[in-house]
Amino acid sequence: MATVTFNRKQFEKEIGRLDEKMQNKIAMLGTPLEKFDDEKIEIEVFPNRPDLLSYQGFKRAFLAFLGKERGLKKYKVNKPEKDYIVVIDSSVKNIRPYTACAIVKELKFDDEKIKELVDIQEKLHLTIGRKRKKAAIGIYPLEKIKLPIIFKALEPDKIKFIPLESEKEMSGLQILQKHPAGRAYSHLLAGKQKFPVFIDANDNILSMPPVINSQLTGKITHETKDVFVECSGYDFETLNKCLNIITTSLADMGGKIYQMELNYKKKRITPDLNPEKMKISLENTNKLLGLDLDEKNLKQLLEKMGYDYDKGNVEIPSWRVDVIHEVDLIEDVAIAYGYENFIPEIPSISTIGKEEQKETIKRKIAEILAGMNVLEVSNYHLTNKKDQFKKMNIPEEKFIEVEGSKTDYNILRKDLTHYLLKILSENVDAEYPQRIFEIGRVFLNEETENVALAITPGNFTEVRQILEYLSKMIDIKLEVTEPEKLPQYFIDGRTVEIKLNNNSIGFLGEIHPKILKNWKIKMPVSIFEINLEEVFKKLI
Repeated sequence: MATVTFNRKQFEKEIGRLDEKMQNKIAMLGTPLEKFDDEKIEIEVFPNRPDLLSYQGFKRAFLAFLGKERGLKKYKVNKPEKDYIVVIDSSVKNIRPYTACAIVKELKFDDEKIKELVDIQEKLHLTIGRKRKKAAIGIYPLEKIKLPIIFKALEPDKIKFIPLESEKEMSGLQILQKHPAGRAYSHLLAGKQKFPVFIDANDNILSMPPVINSQLTGKITHETKDVFVECSGYDFETLNKCLNIITTSLADMGGKIYQMELNYKKKRITPDLNPEKMKISLENTNKLLGLDLDEKNLKQLLEKMGYDYDKGNVEIPSWRVDVIHEVDLIEDVAIAYGYENFIPEIPSISTIGKEEQKETIKRKIAEILAGMNVLEVSNYHLTNKKDQFKKMNIPEEKFIEVEGSKTDYNILRKDLTHYLLKILSENVDAEYPQRIFEIGRVFLNEETENVALAITPGNFTEVRQILEYLSKMIDIKLEVTEPEKLPQYFIDGRTVEIKLNNNSIGFLGEIHPKILKNWKIKMPVSIFEINLEEVFKKLI
């Protein structure tokens, strides 16, 4: 969660007096008021609403919530002018493949607005950008840039510019080694033979994302009137949403938005502020919330949350990253209705609850493994084809795909092993040894519960000892045999098949070096994963 600080004088001038009623309204929007004094107001913003991370974004949503500016706010977006072009070179494909860009003109910056812009940039880096890994943002004074712009990757020794808040020219490697921002984010470029850069038509380097801007072309001042904005990363939809949040905030500061042409293999135009459309059922809304709303009530409540509504169809603002399902719309209906207005009811049934036996067994397994100094992790049920298949060197077959997914997590996971490797790959800078396990659902022909454990650096013997101790503690007898069909991600000769009552329930072994290379893991990894359904049958 992030906290955002507003100028109280500006808030009371543009929104309203901060009396007790207003304080309650702020909290009921889902942005708890942390503290305030005569000069500042500080609110807490939950991760699902990055569009509220600036004063302008909060003001837009809160005025609608108060009923002062209801419905979907429209912004004029101007078409690309001459040379409003960004060329995406193929060299960035395997490094940082996407960018979304815009130009915003006729801005009037003062200290307060510059601070707000820097704040939202950094808070978006931390939240939706996952500390710049998923998205990094650059904002540049347009008067110091010659268009068009190229986004490409160069060898570190060919990258030379003066980084922001520095006086000396540095190479790409020197920035990672000597500049404070370079040291902080060097891990995002670790192992890369080339680093991404934005370069203008005068061959001036604008920035080296996701690390640092240039002092010459990347610093906003009071004299800046027009800005070039770019977001770079791995998922184009995320970048586009991030760009929409920034450009609409700048537009609310008085700027005019201009699109840019992005020359990929297929030309794209950003920003795209066209609202998304989604259906909402009045029947589902009333059923989930226990209300008796009519069509008019539903329209009024949705407009209080910044949507447009017409006959079951909702237009969703292009800066809302959190609305991916009808239930998200219904949640906003509940917020607009006011949780304080719901009347609690005691159910007309009486039940006595107890822990399901399967859950008891899973809890016992977790406690045993935790007692052996193994850290429990929890991952999404959803994954993506690259992690599930390509990195594991297994064929794309027999998987369940999510229809209409709006993220790159679009299939149900088939195993826990690839997720444990993913965690290890994302913690190569953490202290070793690393010992992790997960108990969770996987989805093959049917939904089942699995347990998987990974150790790095680890070997076959160490993991087998843990499995034998676990089987002894839960009082089952497991057998290990030579595998009839070896999973391709294990080393042949260092892997066994695990059986219970002559039924195959999993595998134990050492991960193949090719797979470790795919995940950029430099330590040996040993893993076991077993299906718990046969264990449940034995113990229940």
